[in-house]
Amino acid sequence: MDIFPDQDSKTVGLPPGTLVYTGDSTKAGTKITIIDYNPECLDESPIDDISKCKFFKDRNTVTWLNVDGLTDTEKLGFIGEIFGIHPLTMEDILHTDQRPKVEFFDDYIFVVMKMIYRAKKRSDIISEQVSFIIGTNFVISFQENPDEDVFEGIRERIRNNKGRIRKLGSDYLAYALMDAILDNYFIVLEREGDKIEEIEEELISDPMPRTVKRVYNVKRELLYLRKVTWPLRELISMLQKEESKLIRKDTRIYLRDLYDHIIQLLDTIETYREMTTSMLELYISNMSHKMNEIMKVLTIIATIFMPLTFVAGIYGMNFKHMPELEWYFGYPLSLLLMGGVSLGMLIYFRRKKWI
Repeated sequence: MDIFPDQDSKTVGLPPGTLVYTGDSTKAGTKITIIDYNPECLDESPIDDISKCKFFKDRNTVTWLNVDGLTDTEKLGFIGEIFGIHPLTMEDILHTDQRPKVEFFDDYIFVVMKMIYRAKKRSDIISEQVSFIIGTNFVISFQENPDEDVFEGIRERIRNNKGRIRKLGSDYLAYALMDAILDNYFIVLEREGDKIEEIEEELISDPMPRTVKRVYNVKRELLYLRKVTWPLRELISMLQKEESKLIRKDTRIYLRDLYDHIIQLLDTIETYREMTTSMLELYISNMSHKMNEIMKVLTIIATIFMPLTFVAGIYGMNFKHMPELEWYFGYPLSLLLMGGVSLGMLIYFRRKKWI
């Protein structure tokens, strides 16, 4: 999770539209699968020969072309040529530090989002860019990581012909994919809420220096979630309001529901951010209270020993003619005096409710 990505040096000095992948080049190569469907039939298969994609471009079915992995720029360039995607759009797909956005063209709509999920072995937030090309009868999705996505539920709905997805067009398919991404935001955000509850309990019971580190980690994650979620508000609003022939009137109702989800996400994120700020204030207050308690105990101890030190100092002076030096009961009575003074001070502190 990189909140402030650096400008990639791979693209410096290159002409506009040059296809250069700026993400993690160590990932596996590009894998392409096609799901082509209508209410009566379904065809799902991997694509080895890119030229076969031409067959699905102008069919009377809905085609979902899913591209996993962006390292093979030659394949991606060929896909762009087949479906008439502008070179600058293809360049944005490969530049994986894009801000979530939407762009409208004559023949397609270009959407950029961030897909987030938790790492399997750690609790870190993993983020990757997902780009969509929405055409008249097709949707092309581009993902960075071929091993992870949140679209399996959509695939199952298409395979089992559940709900409306097989009966509606490519715009509804795009909505369903975006909705799956946003649903996973809620799952990630739910884990943030669990973390905040754990930290709150730790702050109240036994605050430690590591607690502050945990709070700052949560604040950093919430800042990133806000960064990737806030632009989605404008993105979905534009999809609702733009008079594009590629988005049917019936689909705009579902986009409105998507907009409501984003507002809910933003409200929850802001609430959690305020809670983390309050937690830092609570930590500082607890530590100050703990220090005050320590200082109070030390002050009481010092105050009790002050008169005892005075008595011991008097009888510790090396004067020859002191009246009590030869007195048989002098030593036990001095101890009794010191004990009585200590007990009297403790009773006084108790009545004053200082201890």
